Amino acid sequence: MVLEGSGFNTLEASSAEQCLETLGSQEVDLLILDVRLPKMSGIEALQKIRSEPETRRLPVLMVSGHASVAEAVQAVQLGATDFFEKPLDRDRILVTVRNALQTWQLQREVEQLRAHVEHRYEMIGESRVMRALFAQLEKVAPTNGRVLIFGESGTGKELVARAIHRLSPRADKPFVKVNCAAIPAELIESELFGYERGAFTGAQGRKKGLFELANGGTLFLDEIGDMSASAQAKVLRALQSGEISRVGGEKTIAIDVRVLAATNKDLELEVRDGHFREDLYFRLNVVPIVSPPLRERRSDVVLLATGFLQEFSLENGLREKPIDEDVLDALAERQWPGNVRELRNVVERMAILSGDRITLDDLPEEGMLSEARRQSSPPSDLPAARDGGGERLTLREYRSRAEKDYILQTLDEAGWNISRAATILGVERTNRHKKMRSYGIRREEA
Repeated sequence: MVLEGSGFNTLEASSAEQCLETLGSQEVDLLILDVRLPKMSGIEALQKIRSEPETRRLPVLMVSGHASVAEAVQAVQLGATDFFEKPLDRDRILVTVRNALQTWQLQREVEQLRAHVEHRYEMIGESRVMRALFAQLEKVAPTNGRVLIFGESGTGKELVARAIHRLSPRADKPFVKVNCAAIPAELIESELFGYERGAFTGAQGRKKGLFELANGGTLFLDEIGDMSASAQAKVLRALQSGEISRVGGEKTIAIDVRVLAATNKDLELEVRDGHFREDLYFRLNVVPIVSPPLRERRSDVVLLATGFLQEFSLENGLREKPIDEDVLDALAERQWPGNVRELRNVVERMAILSGDRITLDDLPEEGMLSEARRQSSPPSDLPAARDGGGERLTLREYRSRAEKDYILQTLDEAGWNISRAATILGVERTNRHKKMRSYGIRREEA
């Protein structure tokens, strides 16, 4: 009477058995359950409700006129949202019901948003290299081992990090990303470790750093190769001790953070050139994982393109356009120097500029023509001195590219016999394996 008088729709059950039967056939947002019932008790019914996936998180308010403290404690332990004693108070019933329903609604909205975010960061692929990557992630994710993710720009290194976090015991804790290349060197330490009031000009109050914000969860250090030397030293100390201190502060703060890092640089070369700390490199590189370039997983291009088209249409409230088979074939044939990021941009561009369906006329000509020019250019014994966008390479970039090309050439000559290739190159076999991993060299490139 009280609930219906306040605008709620109600269902009634005379026993726990009838209650369970109703829950199995109708959608219910909240349950008010008496402890003392004929045959099956309310506590037994609550146990059954919490054991079923469909009703495991349903808000349940328990009611009793004779319940003991032990029964009340047991009900709360089983997941009861609240516990009423008779005689019931009208105002308390309405306030508690409204609060429970509001909390339940917010929980469902959070779950929907989380599912949407996870879908956006979901890794797509059925190729052999992606199946191997998924198998590797399933092994490393449940541990606390640090992972260093190698890969070219645009291959989805952040997606690999998010997959590791999602599959780990820390999945319900924060995932905090920091792009080390996007933060000025003079600010990286205060961003990572926070600062105290007055630590520097403009520090008006205390601020928590990203290490603290990620406490209990995962901290993803993207583009770790661009981190300043002083920040590298502090990160190393944090990994060694499990403690940090804010800029301008003397107090140490204990942290429990799993650190994942990613780079598109050859960190071994950076270490040799004195640009990256060797001790930090070994701390981070417990488990190396390579995010493969799109040219090594051509069979995934169609799957990725259709997935991006569906996602873009859904996010923008557009009707999903059909895409011609010859367009998909053309996409699968392309080299994609910008990897998955470039493919995503091309698909979105076609979805925006095309008519009722996506045809060959909608393919971006500039990208395709520049790709054709690169493919038709005469071969050279040395790598080009410019990148795909025509920009001049630095000496370090040119040296890395030349070294990779020479390793590939030697492996081809040695029939991909690693020991024989290492002998020809005059290096240890284990060092050659490290080089191959850092450059993402696989036998498929033979």
